[in-house]
Amino acid sequence: MISLHPVRAFVEDAHHALLERASARCDARVATLPRAMDDASGREQARALVGVLGAERLLEPIFPLDLRGCVVMREVLARVSPLADEVFALQALGTLPIFWRGSAALIERYARPALAGAMMAAFAMTEPEAGSDVASLTTSARRDGDTYVLHGSKTLISNAGIADFYVVFAKTDATAGARGISCFVVPSDAPGLHFTRAQVLSAPHPLGELSFAECRVPADHLLGAEGEGFKLGMSTLDAVRTTVGAAATGMASRALEEALAHVASRKQFGAALAEQQLVQSRLAIMAVELDAARLLVYRAAHERDSGAERVTLESAMAKLFATEAAQRIIDSALQLFGGRGVLAESVVDGLYRSIRPLRIYEGATDVQYIVIARALLRGRD
Repeated sequence: MISLHPVRAFVEDAHHALLERASARCDARVATLPRAMDDASGREQARALVGVLGAERLLEPIFPLDLRGCVVMREVLARVSPLADEVFALQALGTLPIFWRGSAALIERYARPALAGAMMAAFAMTEPEAGSDVASLTTSARRDGDTYVLHGSKTLISNAGIADFYVVFAKTDATAGARGISCFVVPSDAPGLHFTRAQVLSAPHPLGELSFAECRVPADHLLGAEGEGFKLGMSTLDAVRTTVGAAATGMASRALEEALAHVASRKQFGAALAEQQLVQSRLAIMAVELDAARLLVYRAAHERDSGAERVTLESAMAKLFATEAAQRIIDSALQLFGGRGVLAESVVDGLYRSIRPLRIYEGATDVQYIVIARALLRGRD
């Protein structure tokens, strides 16, 4: 089970209470669900999970933003269901831009129902030729009277095809680079918006492509002013990126739990695996890396909750180390299980397939190296 004792310097009593409540509700309502084994069942379960998280008030830390609360929630959810964790993350990514820069009407129409579990959100930034280089996106938006007309395509969009609305980034000025990007709320039934196809991952996670062809949205669905989309998108990712590390530690903690139980009961060569020194060494490394990752994650969240406007360096460190460490921890757990670990029914096999994308989305590990190095170099100026 997850404990906040190792990170107690970074949390408050409210977070201990949230952990206790969230763990109990997730054990009762989420952990009991059958594991989705394909894209179709993953999409169906994801839609159901939005309602569960809303009904159990597990989306509340998203706004007003309590980043440590979000970290607690993603640890708890990822430990029992990486799919439920994905649902939580997308509700955050898809509502924070609306809460921060949307009108009161947009907040009441989209963001609040999403946090109540009545609507599913999505965040549409990535394009076929624009991943880490967001400024190179080509989806366009032009003003036409009281509407904006969007053209272009998006790829690798979580919740594509099942979301009720999308926060979409498009260029209102093609000559201005990042300063020409604006952000819009696009309802799923907007004329000209099409779910092109599903993109299937090895671990069920609703993903797909979208196209915009003469897609019209009301002008009041613009978030902030024209040209403010890049800053809004980066601020959103900057905040939520820390919680990706929390999802990683949640999965890693489950892997360590499974490994400890297995090596204590599994006998080879006349003794429990737990008695073998190489096994003990592997377990020790897993535990050290897990605690180190959690400390970085909670430090970054604490900085943000303490008033820091941006936690770019802290969140980059947390995301980088936690996701890479979790990959190693889960791989070690699978190795300890031997052949049983790679069976499709195995918990650690599911974790192994679920952890890999975390090292890519919301800023790949390679990009985080650049972010960290640039921050260090600026500190020398």
